[in-house]
Amino acid sequence: MTPKKDHNDLPYRLGVGVLLLNRDGHVFTARRIDTEPEAWQMPQGGIDKDEDPRAAALRELEEETGITQAEIIDETQDWLAYDLPKDLRKKVWKGRFRGQKQKWYVMRFTGKDEDIDLNHTGHPEFNAWKWIDIEELPRLIVPFKRPLYEALVDRFLPLVRRMQRERSVPGS
Repeated sequence: MTPKKDHNDLPYRLGVGVLLLNRDGHVFTARRIDTEPEAWQMPQGGIDKDEDPRAAALRELEEETGITQAEIIDETQDWLAYDLPKDLRKKVWKGRFRGQKQKWYVMRFTGKDEDIDLNHTGHPEFNAWKWIDIEELPRLIVPFKRPLYEALVDRFLPLVRRMQRERSVPGS
């Protein structure tokens, strides 16, 4: 008899996430189509085989939002992880992963709101989007990803606030 595989024995899926900032220092977030109750999140997704994480972040941003006008301005040094809750383990990624380990990139949006197209690929993951203050992020995400989003807020809040102050200086 084969011993039952423990959840903790499963690997993490490698992924990326994008904390996209508009010119006012607000963060892009979108409402997932497939989550009840309602959950909002930032663009994120898996890294393809042999794909550079930076390239994956730009690809995921375009696939999920249609946005191609963005520049990377910062990133996490470490990979941040979350575990899937028990009820999702067999449903997500065919049960092969315990959760996801992600590299996060902060990007400056250089386009216009009209450039955002959630149906860019014809297979949308989101059905609405909005710009929010960075400190709102943790309360909008599904509970199992909340610690990861709190870590992102802790890490990038000083950068966001600095950008907002620079934006509010007359003549900038």
